[in-house]
Amino acid sequence: MKSHTKYLTFNTKKRRDYINITADVEEAVRDSGVQEGLVLVSAMHITAGVYINDAESGLIADIDEWADKLAPFGPDYRHHRTGEDNGDAHLKNLLVGSQVVLPVTDGRIDFGPWQQVYYAEFDGRRRKRLIIKIIGQ
Repeated sequence: MKSHTKYLTFNTKKRRDYINITADVEEAVRDSGVQEGLVLVSAMHITAGVYINDAESGLIADIDEWADKLAPFGPDYRHHRTGEDNGDAHLKNLLVGSQVVLPVTDGRIDFGPWQQVYYAEFDGRRRKRLIIKIIGQ
């Protein structure tokens, strides 16, 4: 069995941002040499997430609005009693999830129609990492 690891680093200019990382994940799979297996893409911070969806700007805006509606930025989080101001970002992570697992078939990610991989940043403007781990044969 082979394994391959790649890290991506982000430092967004905005507090919330959605970054299409599909090409980075595909490159990691190619570099791994794995023909049949799985690729895990996981945010390494609890105020960020990873999800799969369509790369359509209206949908991305809808996702952002939906997440903010369910977990709005504001002062009313118990977490803020610790001196933090990112309680909403922790909850947004729970909404979109922190990782995805994708199948690798014939050396390529076996995507369905329109599927793309996104890194979702909910408390940006500082350095954060993501791990891509590929295992298989």
